[in-house]
Amino acid sequence: MTLAVPLTLTRVRSVTVVRHLARGGLLSLAALLLGITAQLLLVSGIQERSAQHSAFDELRGQLALGTAPVAQTDQQGRLLAPGTPVAIVDIPRLGTTQVVLEGTDSSVLTDGPGHRRDTPMPGQAGTSVLMGRAAAYGGPFRGLGSLSSGDRITVVTGQGKATYQVLDVRRAGDPAPAPVAAGKGRLVLVTATGARFVPAGVLRVDADLVSAPFQTPAAVIRTGTLPGSEEPLAGPSGVPWPLVMWLQALLLAAVAAVWTWHRWGRHQTWIVFAPLVAVLGLQVATRTTELLPNLL
Repeated sequence: MTLAVPLTLTRVRSVTVVRHLARGGLLSLAALLLGITAQLLLVSGIQERSAQHSAFDELRGQLALGTAPVAQTDQQGRLLAPGTPVAIVDIPRLGTTQVVLEGTDSSVLTDGPGHRRDTPMPGQAGTSVLMGRAAAYGGPFRGLGSLSSGDRITVVTGQGKATYQVLDVRRAGDPAPAPVAAGKGRLVLVTATGARFVPAGVLRVDADLVSAPFQTPAAVIRTGTLPGSEEPLAGPSGVPWPLVMWLQALLLAAVAAVWTWHRWGRHQTWIVFAPLVAVLGLQVATRTTELLPNLL
C-alpha cells in the first residue's frame, strides 16, 4: 500500500509529460503549416518588394557614380558577392521592372531575378541568362509564357541601356534557336512552368540583342563550373542549420506554452506565447521555403 501511491504518481507524471510533449509537437506543426501558407501567399511577396526597393536604391546610386558592376568581378578583381545588384530589367508587355541580382541560388532569388554568374552581363556579346521565380516571393517572372515574338525587353547596367527583341518562348522538348553569332548578344529569361507553387518544368524566353553590344570583359567563371544549387529548379546545398535551430526554438516554445497553459491559465499563456510562437513559426516557414526549388 505504501508503494502504490508513489508508483501511481510517477505514472501520472509520465503521462502528463508525454501529453505536454505531444501537444507541443502538434502546436509546432500547426504553427509551421500556418507559417508556410502565410509565407508563400503573403509575406514572401512583401519581403521581395522590400528587397527590391533596397537593391534599386543601391544600384541607382552606383549608376550615378559610375561604379555599377560590369563584369563577374568588382573593381578590386574580386568575384561579385551573391545578391549584388547588377542590372534593371524592364519587360513592357508584362508591366514588369525588376532589379537583377548576381547569382541564381534559392536565397538570391527570394529578393528578385538573378543573373547566372557563368554568363556575360546583359548587353554584352554572348548569351546572358537571367532566372526568376514564377510564384513565390512576388513571382517576378510568372508572366513570361505570355510573351511573343517581337516583344521588346530592355536592360540597364553600368554600361548603359541594352534592347532585346524576343525570338520565341520554349518549354521542355521545344527546339533551341541557332547559337548566337560571334560578336552578337542574346538574353535568355528562365522560370518554372506548371501550376502555381507546383513547378513541372522550365520555361525559357530567347531574345536577341538589337542594340550595339557593350564591351565584354574576359570571363572569370567558366561555363559549367557553378554549383548545382544555381541550376534551374535546384534547391540549396548543405545542411540547413538555420532551419534546424529555428525548429528547435519553435518546439521548445510550443512545449513551454502547453506547460504554462496548465500552470498559469489560458489567458496568460495566450498573451505571452501567442506572439512568440507566431514569430518562430514564421521564421521556420521562411527557412523552409528557401529549401524549395529556386524557380518556384
